[in-house]
Amino acid sequence: MALFGAKPGEQGKAGTLGKLFNKKNIVLLIVMHALGFALIYLLCEHFGERELVLHGNVEIRQVELSFRVDGRIEQILVDEGMRVEKGQLLARLASDIYKARLEQAEAAVQTQEAQLAKLEAGYRVEEVEQAREQVRSAKAQADYAKIQLDRITSMRRQNAISQQTLDNALSLARQSLANLAAAEQARDMHERGYRKEDIDAQKATLAQARANLELARIALADCELYAPSSGVVLTRAQEEGAIVAQGSPLLTLTLQDPVWLRVYVDEPNLGRIRPGAPVLVWADCLDKPLEGSIGYVSPSSEFTPKNVETEEVRTSLVYRIRVLAKDPGNMLRQGMPVRVTLQE
Repeated sequence: MALFGAKPGEQGKAGTLGKLFNKKNIVLLIVMHALGFALIYLLCEHFGERELVLHGNVEIRQVELSFRVDGRIEQILVDEGMRVEKGQLLARLASDIYKARLEQAEAAVQTQEAQLAKLEAGYRVEEVEQAREQVRSAKAQADYAKIQLDRITSMRRQNAISQQTLDNALSLARQSLANLAAAEQARDMHERGYRKEDIDAQKATLAQARANLELARIALADCELYAPSSGVVLTRAQEEGAIVAQGSPLLTLTLQDPVWLRVYVDEPNLGRIRPGAPVLVWADCLDKPLEGSIGYVSPSSEFTPKNVETEEVRTSLVYRIRVLAKDPGNMLRQGMPVRVTLQE
């Protein structure tokens, strides 16, 4: 029976055309699938190039805290695991010795200040007048000795006295003149005041005393140990009552603010890195990524560190990058491995 009323010859032609159209549809489907796969591949390649994943670790930032002076530990106010804030008092030494040294230095400064004031003010009026009176007395003695010498000299010409008596009178006159000269010099010195060289020397002595006072104040202040930055106490090496030397480790403080990440980029992707670029930080302990930004790119290359290397980059030269991460939940720990995704 002819299909749809077609004649037998026409029915054969219709079958041939149907087979032809079926082959064309199959070819068209294959081409469309190929184009679709190609488009998906290109899109994947495109977005893959836009996303750069870097590997690294949270930087380990620690500071060893110690006293700058010797002494006995009086009190330690923190323990391991405690979080401290910048400027917080952590420990103190017994300060009685340093307080006594400070008082001693203060007394020395007061003594030197008084001495300098005395030199700058010069001699008192009473001292100057006393020096003048000594000059008048020495002059009177010199005048009397001269009169005696003249009288004895006249008597010697008349052989009324011996030569020894004349020699004694001459010696007495010379001595009285020397005493007069010394008294006049002392009077002049009292009237002019102290020499500038003496005042300058005293100023230097006072400056040294003040420097010793400042050292004593610093030493007393160093009996208390404060946190240089916010962080967490990692270790406590001493206990109260122990005698420690200057610089002996007391506490280890790990710094957590800001959180720094150390990641590495290979040379082909170095051009995609710029300071300030936003990034996302991933770690195994995080449910969602943290925000961050690139803060520093090393100007020199180095081999990939073993703790972040893969088979592909085992012998590659890379550049170190510092990333500043925002970690309000305090989830990141120092040394923790992280992944950083660059968002372009």
